[in-house]
Amino acid sequence: MTKGRGGKQALLQSAIDYVAAHGVGDRSLREIAAELGSSHRMLIYHFGSKEGLLVEIIRVMEQRQRALLEELDDLETASPLDVAREFWQRVADPALWPYERLFFEVYGRALQGDPESRPLLDGVIDAWLDPLARAFRRAGMHPDHARDHARLGLAVARGLLLDLLATGERAAVDGAMEQFITMYETVLENAVPGTTAPARAHPPVVTGPEAKTT
Repeated sequence: MTKGRGGKQALLQSAIDYVAAHGVGDRSLREIAAELGSSHRMLIYHFGSKEGLLVEIIRVMEQRQRALLEELDDLETASPLDVAREFWQRVADPALWPYERLFFEVYGRALQGDPESRPLLDGVIDAWLDPLARAFRRAGMHPDHARDHARLGLAVARGLLLDLLATGERAAVDGAMEQFITMYETVLENAVPGTTAPARAHPPVVTGPEAKTT
């Protein structure tokens, strides 16, 4: 049993430690409270429900990962590609797998419309775009493009984490991520600081006499 502590943040940290050691599985909020040395009513008071507690755990872990990314990116001696490699090694660490399993489980319930899980969707993408885009901008990519590539990078990383959790094939998943990172060597070599981003292509809309064929 985890020794209970009184305040919300202390209970949340105890819950984070508990998930790392035991996961969540089918445990009820009452069972989790007992393991934390707290009460069912106290967890409801602070988090509203079991799902509310799980969303808070995920948010804290996501915040810590973003802080790590920004810390790595602040090491200006490291290239953006080296930052990406190091960050991947950190987030793919088996020590984080219990949280990542929890993330995908609650994310899935939120996408199905579960009202107590839906708060996870607030910022689940947008909160990552600025810190990820920062690395691309530092490499010379235009800000408009940097944000697009940040979204792509986030999607690839989450997809490969899901692959890793499903298969356990660490070497193969690491190889796929390395291929993705390596592709950016050419992309970043062609990025010229200060240039104007090309406009996104849209098919022309032709009306009036110009629309007629000859």
